[in-house]
Amino acid sequence: MSPRPLPGRRSVLRGSLAASAALTLPGALGAAPALALSGRPRAGWGVQAGDVTADSGLVWVRSDRPARMIVETSATESFRNPRRWHGPLLGPGSDFTGTARLHGLPSGEQIHYRVLLADPHDPRRTGEPVHGTFRTAPARRRQGVRFVWSGDIAGQGWGINESIGGYRIFDAMAGLDPDFFLCSGDNIYADGPIEATAALPDGSVYRNVTTEEKSHVAVSLADYRGNFRYNLLDGALRRFNAQVPGIIQWDDHEVRNNWYPGEVIGGGTPYPPGTRLDDLAVRARRAFSEYFPISTVSGRPDGRIYRVHHHGPLLDVFVLDMRTYRNANSPDDQKHDPQGILGEEQLRWLKRELSRSRAVWKVIAADMPLGLVVPDGVEGKPNFEAVAQGDPGAPLGRELQIAELLRFVKHRRITGTVWLTADVHHTSAQHYDPSRAAFKDFAPFWEFVSGPLNAGAFPASELDGTFGPDRVFVKAPAVANVSPAEGYQFFGEVDIDGGSGELTVRLREQDGSVLFTKVLQPGRVGQ
Repeated sequence: MSPRPLPGRRSVLRGSLAASAALTLPGALGAAPALALSGRPRAGWGVQAGDVTADSGLVWVRSDRPARMIVETSATESFRNPRRWHGPLLGPGSDFTGTARLHGLPSGEQIHYRVLLADPHDPRRTGEPVHGTFRTAPARRRQGVRFVWSGDIAGQGWGINESIGGYRIFDAMAGLDPDFFLCSGDNIYADGPIEATAALPDGSVYRNVTTEEKSHVAVSLADYRGNFRYNLLDGALRRFNAQVPGIIQWDDHEVRNNWYPGEVIGGGTPYPPGTRLDDLAVRARRAFSEYFPISTVSGRPDGRIYRVHHHGPLLDVFVLDMRTYRNANSPDDQKHDPQGILGEEQLRWLKRELSRSRAVWKVIAADMPLGLVVPDGVEGKPNFEAVAQGDPGAPLGRELQIAELLRFVKHRRITGTVWLTADVHHTSAQHYDPSRAAFKDFAPFWEFVSGPLNAGAFPASELDGTFGPDRVFVKAPAVANVSPAEGYQFFGEVDIDGGSGELTVRLREQDGSVLFTKVLQPGRVGQ
């Protein structure tokens, strides 16, 4: 894919500066909108776009008080003859957040937008507009596709450290001018309080921006909302959101570490005795849906997160939810496991959508890796958190469901599948091949791992030989919980050339330096 000229960003920067000026750290996060009703509505948390297609997109904003959301779009930064969209009324029921759906957009074009917040009692009174931009998906393959992915933000007590540039990795990702950002989960660490300081191994001090909601684990809806607002205090993230649309999925830390449906905790932990994780998940999902512009299937009470994102003829992204429908963490050695990590309904959906896809490349966005062993971490219990359990033999437990999926892909002759994930806080590339595997009824494929974005980095996970992984590249620290100030923060880039159809994966460090490159050819099996 040939380099594209960066779009003009005067309007984006202007909007980002306005958003920055509207935030006073850290007091703005905790300020009650009811205490600041004088003047005009302000959108100090920036703007975001999400789930952008060839002709549509979602735009998000948060107000500091009740307001009507208005979006104007234009083909140029001048906003001459803009098109206007009337969004929802923002109020306390949604924590003053709202999303407007834009439709009928031209494909493959740069869309400039600005969000205005109007006084609901006097529409003429509007606040300072906040600007953003995104590129719609191409209708023709020759335009190519470029996107970035990663996950894990503000984990292990490492939050916004302004002395090192805050979440500086987002500036490096923005510099590549991607079409979108795939966030592979752990957008927040609801179970991870952030203190003002933390000692580093060299004797220096890591200094965090702090807020009341991040001083304890999240239990209430207000706590979860405060966790999402915390990240938006970071200027680099707000600039990135204004420039790059997102495709967002979730994992465990949006609720609590390693959670699963039906789990009950409490007693000897920061949570009250008898805390039902399902109750926390309801609050977390609501806050998640309020703070990200994501498409969900209408009419579903669970606000479904798994979905397929069509990005032109070259690419379909299958966004999985490996958290909501899984069975309980266990030794994972059962010989029959229809529920697995996806649930039966999601597995049927994934098979159906993969078989329908006509895209050259089919990226499976998994919030957890396949062949990397991820222990549950509960003392005295040999339970496992992801798919693999360290037994290199025939599939057991959750591996049975993945084996069924891989067999389906092979027998339906579905080509171009690539797995992307995060979660394990290091970066690596694994090639899976039946010639090395205990289970052999599948076609070879690649899995690429990235992250964290701003969290503790950890040593490389062990491999499970059931599906024959060969780790051809890895970069990870030798010790656990290395801070963002010490490095080991990663993101990945996928670049699909519109002419040849080649897909190039680059694993990058936080400054954008390339660590590893792999080029895959379209339509081939076993590369």
